[in-house]
Amino acid sequence: MGEGVQGNRRWFERIDKQLKNLSRRLEASEIAEYVQLLNHPFRLIVINIVTGIARGIGIAIGFTLFASFIVYALQRIGALNLPVIGNFVAEIAKIVQAELDLNRPTY
Repeated sequence: MGEGVQGNRRWFERIDKQLKNLSRRLEASEIAEYVQLLNHPFRLIVINIVTGIARGIGIAIGFTLFASFIVYALQRIGALNLPVIGNFVAEIAKIVQAELDLNRPTY
């Protein structure tokens, strides 16, 4: 009978160890903060709006920098007056200018 009690004790100790390990993992994954956020929908909406605005501003700034670099690089390549690339850049400039002329608002 002593062996059965000892076996049960080891089994309970293993269960206790696994539960403590699970508890540490859940705490590390910040489940409680997530559940608290879900319980306050207004705060969740505000956080999502601010996040969306920040992401949109970041994309706009990044695209502006990227596009300005491309335009600058194309201008420098066009200034070199290379036969093939120069004609290609000139054709792109003509297409862009024609598009701007078509879409120019009339007042």
